[in-house]
This record gives sequence, structure tokens and C-alpha cells, in this order.
Amino acid sequence: MTRERSRRLLPWLSTALILLAFFVAWDVFVRVTGVSELVLPPPLTVAESLVTVVTDPLTWQHAQVTAIETIGGFLIALVSGVAVGVVLGKVAWIERGLRPLIVASQVVPKVALIPLFVIWFGFGMTSKVVMSAMLAFFPIMLNVQLGVRSVEAGQREVMRSLNASRWQTFRHLELKSTMPYVFAGMEVGIVFAIIGTIVGEYLGGSEGLGYLVVRTLNELNAPALFAVIILLSVLGLLLYFAVHGLKRFFIPWHESVYGLQDGNR
Repeated sequence: MTRERSRRLLPWLSTALILLAFFVAWDVFVRVTGVSELVLPPPLTVAESLVTVVTDPLTWQHAQVTAIETIGGFLIALVSGVAVGVVLGKVAWIERGLRPLIVASQVVPKVALIPLFVIWFGFGMTSKVVMSAMLAFFPIMLNVQLGVRSVEAGQREVMRSLNASRWQTFRHLELKSTMPYVFAGMEVGIVFAIIGTIVGEYLGGSEGLGYLVVRTLNELNAPALFAVIILLSVLGLLLYFAVHGLKRFFIPWHESVYGLQDGNR
């Protein structure tokens, strides 16, 4: 096995060993303490329940609903976050005027808004998409704003000295400087988007994985509850790695893609 291949496999091996140690510790804790299965089921019981949940066609229908709501909310947050971030990054007086309102909107507990969204948009997908978009908007907007401001004045002067048009300046300077910030915001935003979706489904939904969490909780079916939580984690990882894959495709040159170790080789 070459050194390069070993270096690439090491993170995956480390993750596998950590998970193995976690499940062993979990099983030992359950056996030693004798804790009730209603409180903490053993890993093997959760695995059996996970198989049952995964093989149920209804589970995939709920997972599809959650994925659609999350992606829809994320795309809304991405478009609006990039647009607002660019404006706030370029126009200082607008940023100063909107900053208090933006900060105030973030300190309001989002859970408290669910009843309003249900009243305004009903129990369907729309209220969950709105909640997802609200949570994902701020990190995307903030990172885009920072990215626009990261372009140094000296670099802009160089472009002016080359008689570059606004489009050329945007394409060759501003876009390249801002893209890493955009994807940083997207990676955080997709995580917040799925959190917003699950919160919406948990408090005011009749479908989706968040709804399954509520249903299994009401049934006192702890193994199934853990199984649904695992599915949520897998869905979140898939969406995150999808965004990360887009980052690798669009900005393969940036150090956040290949890591510090690769950059120092």
C-alpha cells in the first residue's frame, strides 16, 4: 500500500475505529447498568429495528419528503443569501441600516415561529421549507458578505489599471475571491437547513422523518426512535457531502478542499 493511499484511508479508518469504540462502550454500559430498553436500547436491538425501518416503504416516502423540504429551503436560502450578502458587502450604508434587523431576526427562537408558519402556510411542505430557509439563510449571507469584503482595494486598483470592465473584475477577481466563502456558508447552511426541516416536522407535521421521530416517541418505541435518528444523520451526511462535492468541483484549487496537510506537502 502506497503512502498516498494510506494517507487517504487514514481518516476513514479513524472514523470506523471511533464508531466501533463508541458502540462497544454503549453495549457495555447497557449491560453493566441494566438500564431499561425504553431509556437506552442496546446497539444490536437498534440495528434490528434499523433494518425493519429501512425495509418499510413508508420510511422512504417520509425520507423523500424531508429531503425535498430541506433542499427546497436550502436553495431559497442560497439564492437570497448570496444576493443579500453581495449587496451588504458592497454597499456600506445599507449594511449599517440592516445589521440590527438581521441580528434581531437571528436571536428570536425559531421554534417560537413554527405556530405562526403553520397558521400562515398550513401543515404541508411550505411551512417546513420556510423554516429550513430561515435557518440556512444567515450563515450563507454572512459568509458571502465577508467574501465580497475580502477583495483588497489594491487588487481592484490593479484591475482598473488594466482597464478591466466591471464584468471582467467580477469574473476574474471578485468571483474567485468570494467562491470559497460561498461554499463555506453552503456547508454550514445545509446543516442548518435540515435542522430547520426536522424542527418544523417535529412540531407541526404529518409526514417526514421528523414526524416519524414524534410517532416513535409517542409509541415509546426507543429502538425505532434511535433508528430514525440514525437515518436523519445519514441524510444529513449525504446532503453535506453533496455540497462538499460541489466545492471540490468548482474550487479544487482552494486549501479547504485538499486540507492543510496536502497543502504543506
